[in-house]
Amino acid sequence: MDRLLDATARAERTHFWFRGFRRFVEPLVARAAAGRRPKILDCGCGTGHNLAMLRRHGSAYGIDLTWAGLQYARENGEKSIARATVGRLPFGDAQFGLVTSFDVLYSLPDEVERDAIAEMYRVLAPGGTAIVNVAALGALKGNHSVLSAELRRYSKTDLTRRLGAVGFRVTRATYTNFSILPLVAAVRLRQRAGGAHVETEEEITIPPAPVNAALSALLALEGAALRFVDMPLGSSLLAVATKPA
Repeated sequence: MDRLLDATARAERTHFWFRGFRRFVEPLVARAAAGRRPKILDCGCGTGHNLAMLRRHGSAYGIDLTWAGLQYARENGEKSIARATVGRLPFGDAQFGLVTSFDVLYSLPDEVERDAIAEMYRVLAPGGTAIVNVAALGALKGNHSVLSAELRRYSKTDLTRRLGAVGFRVTRATYTNFSILPLVAAVRLRQRAGGAHVETEEEITIPPAPVNAALSALLALEGAALRFVDMPLGSSLLAVATKPA
């Protein structure tokens, strides 16, 4: 996980995937915040980079279990962070108006994942919103799955069921990275043809500038489309869920 965080810290400002991710997520955050400036908790904040985006819409706090991630966040000026596990959040009930979890749940064992979803529900105020991003489609498992300690990839039905089991009402679930799905599938197929999956930073290394710019533009177009329609497939899955008032 420390190697993943190192690679992430080098890439997340400019890599096309992270640029696309922020384009997908921030409109959902803005809609959930609706100008109310809620308290926001990022469960598994990693290097803390997304806290800056969340802070544009409310008071953002982050927790993570890895010292390496928290150290990156602290060096970048983040102060509202703490070391904790998503399976047992160190906060009282109904403390936050918005809770997020970006690419964390898929690396948790089943029991811990269930606890994490239940904890997100517990600390969320009635009427509040949770935004969750996970890896999608089991057929896309590849070398990056080893680096990210990925235990599962989700379908829309599966993620909706897991969130609903603790009481969440899923209001939207859409695949993302649909525009680059052929590229992702080709890379993963090549990796599979090479034998057993191995840890590599290939997919999180920033590509040459023209390639990075072209893929960033594709994801920007997809981000614009996602304001109106859901994607039928993709390498990631993004869900919005509410806690009944």
